[in-house]
Amino acid sequence: MGYVADRWHKSRPAPGDAQCGEHKGLVASAAHGKGKRWQARYDDPNGTEVTSLWKTKAEAEAEIVKQEAAKQSGSWLDPKAGRVTVERFAFDTWLPSLNINERSRVEYEGVLNRYLIPEWGNREIRSIRPSEAGAWQQLLTSKYKLKGTYPNRVSRYVRGIFRLAVIDRVIPLSPFEQIPAPPADERAAQPPDITGVRELVAAAYHPRWAAMIALNALTGLRSGEIRGLRLDRIDFLRRTMLVDQQLVYEKRKGMYFDELKTGAGLRTLPLTKRAVDLLAAYVHANPPRGEGPGEGLVFVMADGGLIGESTLDYALKSICKKAKAPARHWHELRHHYASVLIAGGENPKVVQKRLGHRDVMTTLRTYAHLFAEAEEKTRDVLDAAWAEPGETVAEEGSPQQGGTIPESRRSQGVLRQVSG
Repeated sequence: MGYVADRWHKSRPAPGDAQCGEHKGLVASAAHGKGKRWQARYDDPNGTEVTSLWKTKAEAEAEIVKQEAAKQSGSWLDPKAGRVTVERFAFDTWLPSLNINERSRVEYEGVLNRYLIPEWGNREIRSIRPSEAGAWQQLLTSKYKLKGTYPNRVSRYVRGIFRLAVIDRVIPLSPFEQIPAPPADERAAQPPDITGVRELVAAAYHPRWAAMIALNALTGLRSGEIRGLRLDRIDFLRRTMLVDQQLVYEKRKGMYFDELKTGAGLRTLPLTKRAVDLLAAYVHANPPRGEGPGEGLVFVMADGGLIGESTLDYALKSICKKAKAPARHWHELRHHYASVLIAGGENPKVVQKRLGHRDVMTTLRTYAHLFAEAEEKTRDVLDAAWAEPGETVAEEGSPQQGGTIPESRRSQGVLRQVSG
């Protein structure tokens, strides 16, 4: 149990010490009249003494009772811990706690230095109020002019800092606790359908681009993953592909091979016979080089050099123009792959695994509208499969009287549902 000490008076006065002229029966200490008189003392859960100063004895005693109760309930917080600045906690505690590679670390540091540190860097982390948290999020769009999904991403990073501060018992509650995050403002993915992909493949002005477009539509690889694909990652016999690295670009460092951004990105993809045949034909016609920067890569430039992301994007835009198709980004081929899986009845967890998303919520957030469309198709399949003789299926899929559904159609509906 803690105790209260009187700073202004000696607890063990020496014989002959003069009494305090202000407080009868007490002997003044060197601190008499300086600062707050009463000191609350107690041990923290680790046995280290904690002290705080109070104006009255009653306040000091109340503080001890409060802290002892907090220790008993497990809700105790070090009053001094919250004095750490936002900048120091972010860089010294939060960043080292993340399981990310060096490239991601540089990205996170840049985000914090641009949008957080100028606003709150020197503030004690315990001093940030919920009203300020909401106002800071508004600055992301009003002051820093961030658009699309970026305000949501920046906010997630900063929310993570305060969430860890709560877990580490630095602050009792995050100021973002009741403040909604900025909307992701993601446009619903509208990828090309199979006909659209085939048109792009047919319009490709080089076999390299044709093969890469077709393969990406069949595997959903990210740009860096397909540009960094090595032949030894493909198992033609088992029809699988190991995705374990990517080709990235960094200013002042150029292009280099790096590990995937998250552990979820490391995955083994099942390959269709079409994908295996495509790869086999392309590799036979364009054997990977045995030396140079593109050593072992399936796809390289004509001189054996690495394919840059901008080069790939330019090629796709040129192909879209040649095919008289809407302008597409490379990532939309990845969306196409996801849309085919979803339309085929794959559950979100499988789609997440195939795409290498960090969590299933990312998959659901990105493809929510496609899952909704697939749900409607499931209703139609079930209606058709279970319709009684003499019923027909309305345009929206509900059975109606006045016609018959061939047995073959009902069977196909069941087979489609089972195979999905």
